[in-house]
Amino acid sequence: MTADSPDTPLPQNTRAIMTFLREHAPFSSMDDPHLAHFAENAKLTFFSDGEEVLSPEGGVVKDFWVVKQGRIRGERFSEKENRAVTTFEISKGECFPLAALIGERPTRTLHRASGDTFCLSIGHDAFVTLFAESETFRDFCLRGVSSLLDQVNQRIQSTAMASIGSSDSLDTPLERFALRAPIVCSPDLPVNEAVARMHENNVGSIVITDDKQQPTGIFTLRDLRMLVAEGVDSLSKPISRVMTPDPCRLLATENAFDAAMLMAEHHFAHVCVVDDNNRLIGVVSERDLFSLQRVDLVHLARTIGTATHLNTLVSLRADVSRLVDTMLAHGADSGQVVKIITTLNDVTVRRVLELNLKQNDPGISFTWLTFGSEGRQEQTLLTDQDNGILFATPEGMTEDQVREKLLPFARKVNDELAQCGFTLCKGNIMASNPKLCLSETEWDDWFLRFIDASTPQNLVYSSIFLDMRAVYGPDEPLRRLFGRVLERIAKNALFQKMLAGNALQRKPPLTMFRNFRYLSDDNKKVLDLKRQGLAPFVESIRVFALANGIKAANTLERLDELAKKGVFDSKDAGAWKESYSLIQAIRMRAHQDMLADNEPLTNYIDPDDLNPLDRRILRESFRQAQRLQQKLELAYQL
Repeated sequence: MTADSPDTPLPQNTRAIMTFLREHAPFSSMDDPHLAHFAENAKLTFFSDGEEVLSPEGGVVKDFWVVKQGRIRGERFSEKENRAVTTFEISKGECFPLAALIGERPTRTLHRASGDTFCLSIGHDAFVTLFAESETFRDFCLRGVSSLLDQVNQRIQSTAMASIGSSDSLDTPLERFALRAPIVCSPDLPVNEAVARMHENNVGSIVITDDKQQPTGIFTLRDLRMLVAEGVDSLSKPISRVMTPDPCRLLATENAFDAAMLMAEHHFAHVCVVDDNNRLIGVVSERDLFSLQRVDLVHLARTIGTATHLNTLVSLRADVSRLVDTMLAHGADSGQVVKIITTLNDVTVRRVLELNLKQNDPGISFTWLTFGSEGRQEQTLLTDQDNGILFATPEGMTEDQVREKLLPFARKVNDELAQCGFTLCKGNIMASNPKLCLSETEWDDWFLRFIDASTPQNLVYSSIFLDMRAVYGPDEPLRRLFGRVLERIAKNALFQKMLAGNALQRKPPLTMFRNFRYLSDDNKKVLDLKRQGLAPFVESIRVFALANGIKAANTLERLDELAKKGVFDSKDAGAWKESYSLIQAIRMRAHQDMLADNEPLTNYIDPDDLNPLDRRILRESFRQAQRLQQKLELAYQL
């Protein structure tokens, strides 16, 4: 602090300080008495440009600081560069140094004023009082950006909720639905007696259990209708002859979202709820979930999956946008919503394939592959096609002869998917491309060259083809293929390093001083949330996942696996998951706003259109992407 600018207690400015604090999180969510406590104990300090504020040599931190005007930059000495480097910047309304203060230790980073700077501070005793009395403040101090992310998610949820009213959360545990004892029977009970038992209890299903109370099958009213439609002469046969064996089940601790996704993907209406020993404790029906969600997620998936005409599929796609709003209102986070969208997209792709197979079956066994964001199960409403075919070559045919049969079929499927809203890929990454309609052997050779060559084009392709999944057809050929791909990548350190270098080309849109870096001179106020925001996470995490033999394609699942393997610190992984999810949430909300305004969907936003909390969280999320890339640089010495 300069000699001519002494610390100035400001009890007379309590109201002015409170007004300032209310503009910034977490203070914007705190009660007035707690803000008044801060203001009454605050002092204002001026720091000139370059002046030290806190240093590791200053001893245990005693004061809690908030930037009122100007900036504070953090500096650490870099042995690699043999100089002090800026590691972060703290701007107006932000706090420091929380970790040191909570840990009752010196700061590990030199804090220096960047330009003329004014800071508010409160002493240790006032901080302890505020920490003890304000739950909001305490939560922020302990969880930092995570607590602010909760506020953003709550606002997204409440905004969507306004249109449909209140309800329970999709995170509701399934045990909440298992209050009524399930209706069960033994495998040898005749069908007519089982149906009578269902009628007496007014339920739509009966679960067949063994002597350990474990579910071995399920029989539903739909199964009964099928029996009648097939003209079965007698209903006296044992129910084990007509039940659906090995019914889908979830643990009681899993939630409504998990059950809804299972039903939507597989088109059934009941899920068994079991305990840790696989004993049946209840059944959840789609009716239960509809009363929870007030939305026919499962019904929409089933309607898509049983559509008889392409025009029906085209019209049903319009319902997905409404579903996204409803899911957000019911507490689904961005990771859940993109999985919902991807699941409905999968169902649509399968149905288009099925309708075309009915009209013109090429008679070849094949697996329809999907790549990129759909392969990761991370699609939003703005999506194009990235797909391919892995086929089995029948005896007596050449691979070129198989392609001759499959390519016209694939072209028709690609065109019809475009009518359903999946735009044709400008780079021709589609199954109708002969280079992407290959046998297992050809795909294996393709990936061998892909990994060994490491050309610039192949590195670009890595962001597409190394995130792949089977949507239709047998899974086993893809499992075998990808298993070999992972083995080759694990053994090829050069490919990993080049993959890491390519991932670092996607820089988060932050300048050295944490200002937003816009796309171009023509779009000075535009950020691309997909390429600048999400891609740095996706591509960095992909490198670590592939190098460590992780088969999952989804970015958040990869993060969890990397944390389990000890590749990532669990706290770092948590921060990266939250930051990635926040960017995805803002992107989805922007898409919903564009649809409401009848505007074409893009991934561009102007940060000035966001409120101060969203801008701050977005900036922090980009900073987390920078930290992740720094870890990648260190791991591969780039």
